[in-house]
Amino acid sequence: MTNPIASTKNDRLTSALRLIGWTVVAGLLVAPAIAMRFTDEVRWTISDFVFAGIVLIGAGGIAELAVRASGAWSYRFGAGLAVLASALLLWFNGAVGIIGSEDHPANMLYLGVIIAAFVGAVASRFRAAGLARAMASAAVLQVAIGVVAVWRGWGEGSENWPRPVIVLSIVFGLLWLASAALFHRAAGAHRAPGLA
Repeated sequence: MTNPIASTKNDRLTSALRLIGWTVVAGLLVAPAIAMRFTDEVRWTISDFVFAGIVLIGAGGIAELAVRASGAWSYRFGAGLAVLASALLLWFNGAVGIIGSEDHPANMLYLGVIIAAFVGAVASRFRAAGLARAMASAAVLQVAIGVVAVWRGWGEGSENWPRPVIVLSIVFGLLWLASAALFHRAAGAHRAPGLA
């Protein structure tokens, strides 16, 4: 039997986090418009706002689905990290690019990371154990693309080459791995009661 007091606290926390999340999304979409009023250094076009809206609102929608998919906080945080990694990866690639500039064609390979994570999630029917494998695979693919980019010299001549590729490969790889670890924990917690 569930504890109604714990359930109420969980519902309140979930509602508060959802409100904070959507407020952050709205703030990130409004901030450039406000900044453009006060400085010429921020110059967003309509397509920039559309791209940001699709990425941020899409990320928020996926996070909403994750909250409904499981009551386990490790599952929710794992999904949150996966959504964060996907949104940031799209944002970095769209804004400045990871390999060279945003126009370098090798940056399109990073879409494969997000696609691999998504296909793995769908194939596992969004079950925690399958999601753990999908996020671990995304981490491996993320780092592999970075290694190949450095090895092949893609983006040579760009500022600070190859440091951004190495650093971002590690950071994104760790985000994907942290997500995988949280999903693994959620899968273990889900199996544990059945063993008792």
